[in-house]
Amino acid sequence: MKYLAISDYKIQIGPAGQALAEILNAGNYSKAVLLVDANSEKFCLPQFASIDLPIIRIEPGEQQKNIRTCEYIWQQMMALGMDRHSLLVNLGGGVIGDMGGFCAATFFRGIPFVQIPTTLLSQVDASIGGKLGIDLNWVKNAVGVFKNPLAVVVDPQFLKTLPDAELRSGFAEIIKHALIADAVLWNQLKEIDRLDGVEWEPILEASLRIKRDVVVEDPFEKGRRKVLNFGHTIGHAIESFVLSAGKPLTHGEAVAAGMVAESYLSSKYLGLEAACLDEIVQVIKRFYPPIHFTEGDYDALLGLMKKDKKNRAGSISFTLLPAIGQASFDQFVSEDSIREALDFYLREAEEMKN
Repeated sequence: MKYLAISDYKIQIGPAGQALAEILNAGNYSKAVLLVDANSEKFCLPQFASIDLPIIRIEPGEQQKNIRTCEYIWQQMMALGMDRHSLLVNLGGGVIGDMGGFCAATFFRGIPFVQIPTTLLSQVDASIGGKLGIDLNWVKNAVGVFKNPLAVVVDPQFLKTLPDAELRSGFAEIIKHALIADAVLWNQLKEIDRLDGVEWEPILEASLRIKRDVVVEDPFEKGRRKVLNFGHTIGHAIESFVLSAGKPLTHGEAVAAGMVAESYLSSKYLGLEAACLDEIVQVIKRFYPPIHFTEGDYDALLGLMKKDKKNRAGSISFTLLPAIGQASFDQFVSEDSIREALDFYLREAEEMKN
């Protein structure tokens, strides 16, 4: 078992069943309950066969990440007799972690919870930083709180259960971490041709260390933590827009598109070299299919970007790259430039189709 310390808890990298048993034995909890969805119940719960806990089940998917599902979870927590000394164990991807953590942080004004992320995306992204929340009116994570878990358990074995689309989704966040902070990691990632044969543990550890270091420096996103938003201003807008149209895509697919567009803005505003821009675009095109929207959708996408919680006085805020391995936050660009960046993405997407 490997450990990464972060503020008042640890990230444990190793067998999840062993880690959870140790956590339960070390605490004096009145009750412990598992929150799962259909996917984590089927593919991941068998690892906990020796641990008998009551279960709350929800349906999978971003469309479940809303106040109605929270109300169901709270009702189940109460029906199971959970109190302020109980423990909620969130076993699943980012939706389970974000929403389960939010429900725990608000139930009886807050009970302890453990995050056991089971997707590559949730292991390298949602597992660190204490950001919890749900979506509102198609705006991602519009309602939420900062609250650290009791512990995070990252088990690379869970990645063997994932389809290629889920590996791609998480890989986008690893790409982001490298682009904003670690040119050496980027040089390793760009040599990968296929995701199904990757030795994930060293890559996971490198990616987790990047996010850990950023979050420790800025736990409440007042400054440097904003670098983690690279690719997300445009990516979140695309993700929300497509979801509202009833054609959901993975978070990583949307962020990958956002990184292409925001790398263009990086070249325009911060002088990212053309060769670096092309390198980023080519790596992303290797793994991610084109996302379908048109110039006629730009106004709707800009409207979603204007609702981003990182904005200031109506100006849309970006994190951009002066070079690979470096990032600069609080970059405010014109709407015309954002339209240019979307044009750039659509041109590259058209090449992917051909």
